[in-house]
Amino acid sequence: MIPEDAAGLAALHVRCFETPRPWSATEIASLARSPGAFLIGDDAAFLLGRAIAGEAELLTLAVDPALRRQGRAGALLAEFEMEARHRGAETAFLEVSERNAAARALYDASGWSEAGRRGRYYSAPDGALIDALVLTKPLSTPRARG
Repeated sequence: MIPEDAAGLAALHVRCFETPRPWSATEIASLARSPGAFLIGDDAAFLLGRAIAGEAELLTLAVDPALRRQGRAGALLAEFEMEARHRGAETAFLEVSERNAAARALYDASGWSEAGRRGRYYSAPDGALIDALVLTKPLSTPRARG
């Protein structure tokens, strides 16, 4: 997937997000071109991540609402982890709205754990301020002791 697909990805992002606000095509293209960035997926489900200096960050994950609950998000997460490891990342991070129960359940089931909280980080359309949870997951395989 290449940044030239940014308009389609932005349209999907609009269908998927209200809080945090959806990203524009310009924002997606800019992030996709940034150092260490990588895109996984297609016009129905995509993930944007980056890996730099031993750490990976899952920037966004979007699945068309009509196609959810089919394993797409889990498959994208698995690809993200594999690509991040390939790029030398040993730890991964992400932020998720504390109100996004579906995403939180996905991340929990995939082995992510809460490392922190950004209080009043997101603004909802109604003006409410919502905490972001900072989640982490180790990506390196522990070495066997001998």
